[in-house]
Amino acid sequence: MRILMMGTGGFAIPTFKALLESEHEVVGLVTRPPRPIHGRRASTPSSNPMRDLAEERGLAVTMPASINDASAVAELAEQAIDLHIVCDYGQILSNAALATARLGGINLHASLLPKYRGAAPINWAIYEGEPITGVTVIHMTVKLDAGPNLVQLQTDIGETEDAIDLEARLAETGVSAVLAAIGQLGNWNGQSSIGEIQDPQQATKAPRLKKKDGRVDWSRTADEIFNQVRAFRPWPGTYTEWQTGKKTMRLALNEVEVAAPIDLEAAPGQIGFIDRSQTVVACGKGGLRLIQVQPAGKKPMPVADFLRGSRLTVGDSIG
Repeated sequence: MRILMMGTGGFAIPTFKALLESEHEVVGLVTRPPRPIHGRRASTPSSNPMRDLAEERGLAVTMPASINDASAVAELAEQAIDLHIVCDYGQILSNAALATARLGGINLHASLLPKYRGAAPINWAIYEGEPITGVTVIHMTVKLDAGPNLVQLQTDIGETEDAIDLEARLAETGVSAVLAAIGQLGNWNGQSSIGEIQDPQQATKAPRLKKKDGRVDWSRTADEIFNQVRAFRPWPGTYTEWQTGKKTMRLALNEVEVAAPIDLEAAPGQIGFIDRSQTVVACGKGGLRLIQVQPAGKKPMPVADFLRGSRLTVGDSIG
């Protein structure tokens, strides 16, 4: 089968490698164009592991500003593709773009669709405290993550697993799901219905992350804030504020855990307990033990080192 890969981020790498080693003919890669990072020095292109791998293997790489522009669609049509394989690409294909492949396109998505449609399914699944997740390969339509499900594979989310580790696991899980979906389409007549139609009533959203998503609301439970810390690694991180003199400074919570039950006579966001073994911040329910923090402009440090410099005590607020 003649395949065109469309992807940008690292989540697509295991699938891309597997396709390159398969019996299928991968004719090239379509990826997002570089987005310059502007600063005082000359701008540098953003990283693109998919482009790097394609160039290493000698594949043609195209980077249209919009995959749905007439010129981009015409270029796709010229390649006589059997199937588009999309993963972590960053653009939604139009009907015209999908129609340039004989069998249309499939997309590997890191959730059990229809739950967590959108750009950040792994992060929001952890944030919401889901016990399970998985990957889904859909036969694509123009609506975001809404095509019929061809293959789903399920896995547990570890109690302390963060978004970095879960993404790596799901990326590997996705390989067998994509290969199985290709096998289904290889036996498809192109006309009959295929896959399982998603129930829109069960759909939930997983929007692109924003910096403000990382701010802690201490009225939430300790379990919920612990999940937030796991969910938002490495970006946007999880942070609160602390008062130093007349200044309010940002404090990143790099490592935390739910504290063993203790009687905290403190309001949410206040330091409720300190001894040599632990520092606990009161939450809406329960307490959160701080292990490693990072004040703005400084390196990560054990919370004991931070407290020596900040001189916070029981009853002081970091929220």
